[in-house]
Amino acid sequence: MSNTQTLTPHVYWAQRHGDVQLRVDLCDAENLDISLQENTLHFKAQGHGAKGDNEYQFTLEFLEPVLPKVLHKSTQRQVNIKVLKKEEVWWSRLTRQEKKPLFLAPDFDRWQDESDAEKELHEKEEKRINKISVESRIRKDPYLGLKKGYLFMYNLVQFLGFSWIFVNMTVRLFILGQDSFYDTFHTTADMMYFCQMMAVIEIINPLLGLVKTGFFPAMLQVTGRNVILFVILGSLEQMQSKSVVFFVFYLWSTIEIFRYPFYMLACIDTEWKLLTWVRYTIWIPLYPMGVVAEAVAVIQAMPIFDETRLYSLPLPKALGQSLSFSYTLQVYLIIMFLGLFVNFRHLYKQRKRRFRSRKRKAI
Repeated sequence: MSNTQTLTPHVYWAQRHGDVQLRVDLCDAENLDISLQENTLHFKAQGHGAKGDNEYQFTLEFLEPVLPKVLHKSTQRQVNIKVLKKEEVWWSRLTRQEKKPLFLAPDFDRWQDESDAEKELHEKEEKRINKISVESRIRKDPYLGLKKGYLFMYNLVQFLGFSWIFVNMTVRLFILGQDSFYDTFHTTADMMYFCQMMAVIEIINPLLGLVKTGFFPAMLQVTGRNVILFVILGSLEQMQSKSVVFFVFYLWSTIEIFRYPFYMLACIDTEWKLLTWVRYTIWIPLYPMGVVAEAVAVIQAMPIFDETRLYSLPLPKALGQSLSFSYTLQVYLIIMFLGLFVNFRHLYKQRKRRFRSRKRKAI
């Protein structure tokens, strides 16, 4: 700096029952030296004040005892200082000397008289009491730990099951190439049966109040998958060697190896940001692709049901022998794509709500 003259900055003050707040009018303050010794505040800093760029300093001996810790924050325009009082009492003035220093003035932006401060204090106390009252009325769930443990174990089992399917299919794909498409069902069906039968629990959990997710979206997804697995693939041996089975199983397992770990961590109040982002993003391409693969499986199964008459509905002789199950599957295809719209909308709202709440926390 061009000038080494020591000057006094403008200082503005206000108080509350528990502290004293000072605002030092000093821009771009550097080399801050703020301390409290024997109830006296010492301030020294380099910055741009009323007399340009210089070293500024001042001392203030407080009227009543204060705690030795000084809280301060320097901004581009000023230095804010907070000093805590030893006792929560209202001071008649700031300094021990009766005559106010020339550099000191009230901070009218923060100023309160004693009655205003008393009112603010009472309002804070009322809020604190109300909060305690509300918390005391909310009964803690004695089974919360048991519920979380059950949900954690369920999600862990599902994660391990779908991980086994995913790894098995990936390894076979690298070793056998396209040949692995045609025996996917015979190598992974047992584990997929297990996982999808377990998934019925996800319909029951919302009904029991164990999770906050809706019953209807869970029912659509689980029912839709189980129709494909048990009715289309499990009932027709001709379908089990088709390549579409590979794409259906692979898309299902890819989604679930991210979804279930996310739920596991939520049970222990833990979050991995990357996993959260993947869980709420990966479904955007994979979910529609999965529905398309399921639709292909349904379409390929229709002629087989017509030929075998499996699950056909008997009709009176006047109307014919039976109504092919393929007509039911045609209706199911329409329901499937309506379900895609409902679930896609539900998942999009979840994603939007999740990342909007995180942005608010960041702000």
